[in-house]
Amino acid sequence: MRTPRQNLQQNLHSRNDNPPVDWIVQPGLVDYVRAVDFMEKRVDAIFKGEANECVWLVEHPALYTAGTSAKSADLLDRFNFPVYKTGRGGEYTYHGPGQRVAYVMLDLKRRNPDIRAFVAALEEWTIQSLEQFNIKAERREDRVGVWVQRPEKPPLNDGSCCEDKIAAIGIRVRRWVSFHGISINVEPELDDYSGIVPCGIKGHGVTSLVDLGLPVTMDDLDMVLNQQFENLFGPTRVQPALKFNH
Repeated sequence: MRTPRQNLQQNLHSRNDNPPVDWIVQPGLVDYVRAVDFMEKRVDAIFKGEANECVWLVEHPALYTAGTSAKSADLLDRFNFPVYKTGRGGEYTYHGPGQRVAYVMLDLKRRNPDIRAFVAALEEWTIQSLEQFNIKAERREDRVGVWVQRPEKPPLNDGSCCEDKIAAIGIRVRRWVSFHGISINVEPELDDYSGIVPCGIKGHGVTSLVDLGLPVTMDDLDMVLNQQFENLFGPTRVQPALKFNH
């Protein structure tokens, strides 16, 4: 019997005639508007067959983004950081230094035109990557993102175990090409989340690899993300960082 993870591998793994996915690690902090502009152009080129699929790893300066389901009441401090409306699914989220954002631009029509399976595969990619650092991360049916239990913290009002979010997922799909993706907290300033209700979810907190007592570097995470991505989605090919005109 195939396991759920093996089913995901079968569903989203690249076909034999697909070239390797371009894997780009961008140094420094990337302006959010510039990042969205790159994704828009790359998605169009992938659809037209003019560019390879791509995973682009970035960090952003501190900012909030509002997904298509964002509620104005969940923006608690509109003067804290810049706020960008974005076409991805979901609500408000935070990006900033110390958080790895992985923008995933894949041609689902060539893999499997099933958005639910794609989201499940992104969750699995995140969970399997965190597992390499001995973190038991889990998905929740009633909450988006990837979560870790915090038994050392006081229980919730209903007596259940406290849980913190360590990774967020928000995607958009245009003509069956995906963009946006996942973000994993390595060592961001967790207090920066105080200006929003992250993903519209109250009663739970946020955490990071370093907050959990793991001195993981961004390079450590990037290496594991690449290994686990290839397990689920197929081979990659490292490409040089992008050069932007100033």
